[in-house]
Amino acid sequence: MSAQAKSFQKEQTPANVPIWREAYMGVDWLALRYAPVYYGLGVPRGDGSAVIVVPGFLATDLYLAELYYWLRRMGYRSYMSNIGRNADCFDILVDKLSRTVEKAYLETGRKVHLVGHSLGGMLARSAATQHPEQVASVITLGSPFRGISSHPLVLEAGQLVQRRIYFEKKRPDKPNCFTGNCNCKGFKALESSLNSSSSSSIIQSAIYSKKDGVVDWRYCINEDPTTNFEVFSTHGGMAFNPFVYRLLGTRLAEAGKKQKFIQGQVQQAS
Repeated sequence: MSAQAKSFQKEQTPANVPIWREAYMGVDWLALRYAPVYYGLGVPRGDGSAVIVVPGFLATDLYLAELYYWLRRMGYRSYMSNIGRNADCFDILVDKLSRTVEKAYLETGRKVHLVGHSLGGMLARSAATQHPEQVASVITLGSPFRGISSHPLVLEAGQLVQRRIYFEKKRPDKPNCFTGNCNCKGFKALESSLNSSSSSSIIQSAIYSKKDGVVDWRYCINEDPTTNFEVFSTHGGMAFNPFVYRLLGTRLAEAGKKQKFIQGQVQQAS
């Protein structure tokens, strides 16, 4: 990817964020219905390319249905991630997402776009780094891809998932599964996404909120400030926030144009 983040913070750190703000997530949902962007006003139309939406920690694709159908109305061919519940070995989740990426790529004949919320953004970056030939862009929404820094309650939930993976799934070979110290292929790809030249053609955008009540927003941005976009939103509300939707429409359109330009350059060179 184009931006060069310095490193990935492996150690999990509690974020001093007011989780009570997430109680206002419904405001984001309600504001969306009163916003012109919800009806496609003032936003570039899609070009029919595939957009895969990826859910956050402990969630399934279900809560992203609003975004999924909005993308369809906007002229994109949207796909659910089909990863199931986002509470499994990182490597397994990335492999499932990669299969969806390949499916969308083959069905459309074009590179796909990934939109990942929270942990889903980390999965998206990992999958994109492993399959740069199939991915045009990655947009993360409140995703701490530079290190795991979340509210203590979220960290505790992550530890419960880690223990379940370790004991129930018989993975004694991976005691650090679902932590920043995991050494699986998927997590290594996430780390390399911060400085990998192999994915330099992938256009990225990091959408974040300083009002985030779940993760530390400073772990959700790139070194390149031109790829970072601040919104006024809760963490959970980013899946419904009208400012996020407007950014999505704009960035997807820009990525589509850049991808066509790149393809044109390649064709001329050949």
